[in-house]
Amino acid sequence: MAAPTFTVPNVYHLHGGGIHVTYSTTSISGQPLFSYHDTHGSHNFMGDQITVEKTSIGNLVTVVLRLTPDAGSTSFSVLIPIVNLTGPTHPSPVQTEGITTIHRFSINPALLHGQIELYHVTPLHGTANQVPF
Repeated sequence: MAAPTFTVPNVYHLHGGGIHVTYSTTSISGQPLFSYHDTHGSHNFMGDQITVEKTSIGNLVTVVLRLTPDAGSTSFSVLIPIVNLTGPTHPSPVQTEGITTIHRFSINPALLHGQIELYHVTPLHGTANQVPF
């Protein structure tokens, strides 16, 4: 009996806690795309605006939502799990976590006390699918 063949997803639609995310590992232009929407607004990212780190538990995909000179930044990361699709037209349900990180910064390091990064974890769910580009 032949081993089953699986399709690797390239588009993830995720939502939870008022956050909506679409992540495409590629696109017509060949670049990854990431869209983020919450109650504060919408952000779209492409190419090198998206950081992907391979880990033993999946890919950690990160974008910078806000950058405030002399004060820090806010980023959003989502853990993209490994998913095997049974075919290109068979989306798979996905459950994962999104992490909003506030990165504190000061032009005077002596004013920065305590924890520098603050995290808020949001459970996300949705689908992983293969879309032809």
